[in-house]
This record gives sequence, structure tokens and C-alpha cells, in this order.
Amino acid sequence: MVQEREGEVTMKGNPITLLGPKIDANEDAPEFTALKDLKTAVKLSESNGKVRILLSVPSLDTPVCSLETKRFSEEAKNLGDEIVVQVVSVDTPFAMGRWCGAEGVSNIQTLSDFKSRDFGTKYGVEIKDLGIYARAAFVVDKQGVVVYSEYVPDVASEPNYTAILDAARAAV
Repeated sequence: MVQEREGEVTMKGNPITLLGPKIDANEDAPEFTALKDLKTAVKLSESNGKVRILLSVPSLDTPVCSLETKRFSEEAKNLGDEIVVQVVSVDTPFAMGRWCGAEGVSNIQTLSDFKSRDFGTKYGVEIKDLGIYARAAFVVDKQGVVVYSEYVPDVASEPNYTAILDAARAAV
């Protein structure tokens, strides 16, 4: 049975229920598989040896998600080759590709979890009854350990950019 976490986060002030475990710092990052495109699966372990910033967003086609993803795309230009930024949502690969093209976003990796919901289940970000993901951020070090975990208190708010970037830089 899938764990349910009620009221840990809100959406525009209304409590919501998240499905899956809460992932905290100092835990091993759960392996997951998501889609780069319809035929290409990507696993977390493929980027072992790099620091990973994993961002969970409801949909790239919403204002806050768009703002957040563009901000991390800009930040990624100055992070160096040892840090990878991956944005995960249940948007289809087609929608993600269209959005990235329209917004000129090319230096981060967007991953679709629309088929298996593997990331959502393992990282505890799926919003029960809505089927989209809560806003969350995880920084995973080169050894695969979570060094930063943030479930944004309200899904409509932005994450703590400074804390995420500082944690990633410190893990290099």
C-alpha cells in the first residue's frame, strides 16, 4: 500500500495529500526511471559521479513552473559540468520538448514521468486525486546520497533557489 502524507504541503493554502515516502537529507537517493522522449528512458544512476539537482514540478505550462525551470536553466550555465539539473513532471515528452523550444531552454534535462510515475512514487511528490506532482527539490551528491530535500510548503510558491544552489555547489 502506498503511503499517504496529508497536509504536509498545500496548494494555494488548501491542504493536499502526497503519495509516497518523504525523502530527507542523508538518505540514499531512490533510483528512478523517467523518459527523456517516448523511446529513451533515463535512470538516476546514469549520472552517478555528478551532483544532481532534481526538481519536481506540477507542469512546465504553468507560470511558477515556467519561472522556476527558466531560472534553473540560467543558473545551470554557471554550475559547471559536475552538476546536472533534471526537471521531472508528468507532462508528456512532446509537451516538454515544445515548451523547452519555445522558451529557449536547452541546458537542463526535462524528464517525463507520465507513464510509470516512478519518480513520483519513490520521492513522495504525487498529489493524490490530481495526478500531478508537488513542487519539490532534491540535491543528490556524487555518491547518490540526498544532501538537500525541500518539499515546497505551498505548491504555488517557488523553491528556495539559494539553498538548492548552495547545497549543489557544496557537494561538488
